[in-house]
Amino acid sequence: MQTTGYNAPMPFHPPELATVLVVDDEAQDRSIHAEIVRSLGYAVEEAEDGRQALTKIETTPVSAIVTDLKMPGMDGFELLRTLSDRGQMIPAIVLTSFGGIGNAVTIVHDLQAFWYLEKPAEPAVLATLLERAMHYGELLRGTERLQRQLSQQGVLGEMVGSSRAMQQVFTLIQRSAPTQAPLLITGESGTGKEMAARAIHRLSPRSLGPFVAINCAAVPSELIESELFGHEKGAFTGAVGRHIGCFEQANRGTLFLDEIGEMPHNMQARLLRALEDSTVRRVGGSEEIRVDVRIVAATNRSVLGLQGEKALREDLFYRLNVFHVHLPPLRERKEDIPQIAKTMIDILNKKHGCFVTGLQHAALQRLMAHSWPGNARELRNILEWAVITAQKDLIRPAHLPEIMGTRRPSEPAAVERKDGAVSFELGRKLEEVKREYVAETLKSVNQDRSRAAQLLGISMRTLYNWLAESKQNARAAS
Repeated sequence: MQTTGYNAPMPFHPPELATVLVVDDEAQDRSIHAEIVRSLGYAVEEAEDGRQALTKIETTPVSAIVTDLKMPGMDGFELLRTLSDRGQMIPAIVLTSFGGIGNAVTIVHDLQAFWYLEKPAEPAVLATLLERAMHYGELLRGTERLQRQLSQQGVLGEMVGSSRAMQQVFTLIQRSAPTQAPLLITGESGTGKEMAARAIHRLSPRSLGPFVAINCAAVPSELIESELFGHEKGAFTGAVGRHIGCFEQANRGTLFLDEIGEMPHNMQARLLRALEDSTVRRVGGSEEIRVDVRIVAATNRSVLGLQGEKALREDLFYRLNVFHVHLPPLRERKEDIPQIAKTMIDILNKKHGCFVTGLQHAALQRLMAHSWPGNARELRNILEWAVITAQKDLIRPAHLPEIMGTRRPSEPAAVERKDGAVSFELGRKLEEVKREYVAETLKSVNQDRSRAAQLLGISMRTLYNWLAESKQNARAAS
């Protein structure tokens, strides 16, 4: 291939100091492609294999990579895999011979390289792809800058909070999102674990792929394998057709496993194998299906609780807990309540066609004094009630629901409320206090068990178990 006298089209003016790294073990091919890139107005760095390329990247800001696929030592695949694992999302164009096109397509899809070209690269095609890669890289950097600015102002995706605790959470999310590492999110019910998972997905290279969420506690144990891995027609009674499971649905995206600690142990072993092999097999099927899925798991138990209660197999725990993000309860970051409330009121106004302008100081003080057992989810429910009740202007204490401190005359004297707190006289048995507190919570939400579970900070399953125990104790006492 002759390159002397080459006059490349110049429809694009590269950004100042834009550097392209050309990686190829064949000195002649590397020289040819480097000359083409220079003729397009870019600065060029050269490397003869993946390891040398990583060294160059550590010392020189690189805007794009043009890399051969097959090289001795660290090849193009390992180079891009390493950069992906580190969260360094540099647009890459993969060069390959005709026989390597299959691998190149895999790299483009799985590692999200920018494109692939057969060697030797056509100058005009390479020029166009580099132009697009530069635009894409600038878009990525702009998005990262915007997210950093927003997080400093207390906003990350749907998450809001300027407190020190939430700024630490935002930092962890931003650091872990660009990587491929699994994450474990812990926090009480209602703290926003799914919102955190969605923020991680949106900030990751998988943001254009699907985000699939499944609540492991809400799926019957006999159906969870089918929900995760899918099933073939006739695999079991009621399997009238093929079902595509969550792993396949989330291919090239993110799978969010909520309440992972509730998953049966026999399923945990199958989940671990799927994570290690990146393959699944549908129930009743014989084919191993390759999947490219990033796992984000969540639980309302603490890390120590997961380990101490043996809720998770030890090997699965360590596989998931590569990155750990803990969401603090709302009672530990009450300084965020005014900002969260303002954001939620804006959202609820649009949802219900209301025109509430904010919170009266006395109403805000009532919110600040509350203990928030249901965390941010409870706050949203209370504000939704208040927005609908107020309709416009400011939310006043009278617009807040009864659980926030407005006492009913008909309430029994044995239970006293003050500013959202329920008090019991000393000397009562703990089981009696728990039973009456659950009953009072149910009463305050008109027997809405789902909302009561949110306010109590427990799962629906736990609430049903408590209610069943109360009935059994009542029968035994009678």
